[in-house]
Amino acid sequence: VQLQAYGGGLVHPGGYLTLSCAASGGIFEINDMAWYRQPPEKQRDLVANINSRGSTKYADSVKGRFTITRDSAKNTVTLQMNSLKPEDTAVYYCLVVHKNGAGITADYWGQGTLVTVSS
Repeated sequence: VQLQAYGGGLVHPGGYLTLSCAASGGIFEINDMAWYRQPPEKQRDLVANINSRGSTKYADSVKGRFTITRDSAKNTVTLQMNSLKPEDTAVYYCLVVHKNGAGITADYWGQGTLVTVSS
């Protein structure tokens, strides 16, 4: 399974960005899809998660500003980020939890896309 993430960039505080991630190659079943972020010199933390039934959860710091959605037919996950703040600056990574035909699950990570919020 390969993941391709795109959509990062430079945005002013209060602005918005949309991140997308597409999974391809040998997909049998995708369970959870998620976005994580890693600010400079900090650990990687969960931003938002969406399961196969469409249930979502968010980090407290992004609730009400970010929205995660998925298109299960296209194996894509999107993160709409509004009202961006400088503290949202980070490398954002998508994660896909894939289950193969034998029922074995594995995590796959995208390559990361940089989001910079600055005036």
